[in-house]
Amino acid sequence: MKELSKLLGYRKEIKVVDATLRDGGLVNDFFFDDDFVKHLYATNIKAGVDIMEVGYKASKEMFDVQKFGKWKFSNDEDIRKVIGDKNPAIKLAVMADVGRTNYKHDIHDRKNSPLDIIRVATYVNTIPAAIDMIEDAKKKGYEVTCNIMAISNAQEGDMKVALEMLGQSPVDAIYIVDSFGSLYPEQVQRIADLYMEYATKYNKQVGIHAHNNQQLAFANSIEAIGDGVNWVDATYAGMGRGAGNCSMENLLGFLRNPKYNLFPVIQFIEKYMIPLKASGTTWGYDLQYLMTGILNQHPRTAIAFTKENRKDYVEFYKEIVAQD
Repeated sequence: MKELSKLLGYRKEIKVVDATLRDGGLVNDFFFDDDFVKHLYATNIKAGVDIMEVGYKASKEMFDVQKFGKWKFSNDEDIRKVIGDKNPAIKLAVMADVGRTNYKHDIHDRKNSPLDIIRVATYVNTIPAAIDMIEDAKKKGYEVTCNIMAISNAQEGDMKVALEMLGQSPVDAIYIVDSFGSLYPEQVQRIADLYMEYATKYNKQVGIHAHNNQQLAFANSIEAIGDGVNWVDATYAGMGRGAGNCSMENLLGFLRNPKYNLFPVIQFIEKYMIPLKASGTTWGYDLQYLMTGILNQHPRTAIAFTKENRKDYVEFYKEIVAQD
């Protein structure tokens, strides 16, 4: 049981990260119009959100710029044009995937960029490449996080090696990422304890990025907060790949810090998120995502099932069980 003080009080160290443009962009190929982004930025400021992730820094050699919206690439000039003068109340972040970004060329020195934070995404087996990216971003003046993806498929021994290596790097925060939405709160507690062991040893922060395949993204985020995790990702209306993420409205409704304000979040959801879903943009919990989450599988098959508008759930379950 968590101490009641940890649930009724608040820690000023908590950082809320809005990942709507980045994880939500995986749903609509990053085709958010400028009005949406401007108002999302303004809403985050009103709501007291600490960090706004504005998309990916994807390689333009690997990804066709004609097939994706601007937030797949998050050019500095596009960020400035849409957001305007930066408000010091909020920091801007971008995600850079190992092997999918030309980070030495496309990530400029912080003094010349509107960005404040680089979020490096990696798997356990690409940690050395991630550390090179972390060191590059640090030299350029950024705060840096490292998101270790698909940890539900990683061996504990490998995780310990990865955390030791990252602990010795200049990274600022190390993220627990439930990529498949397969983790339960009891597992998150054990994982958070492991991360906190290395974070304490090397003076790092720990974050969590949860997916909602089993409708546990919010529960797992709360669990992690109670275990000492300070950086927490959320998205408006839970928008994100497949089943989506921990919803911003749930998270801010839970946090007791008076700096956070739920009302502008509700306003934004009514004006922008509900119409976006009504227009045919699809995300959120559904039975097919539950199945892949329970089986600890990547949700790509469930995403395909959804796009094909299939309703034969029993047949789908038999298909993915055969793949397991």
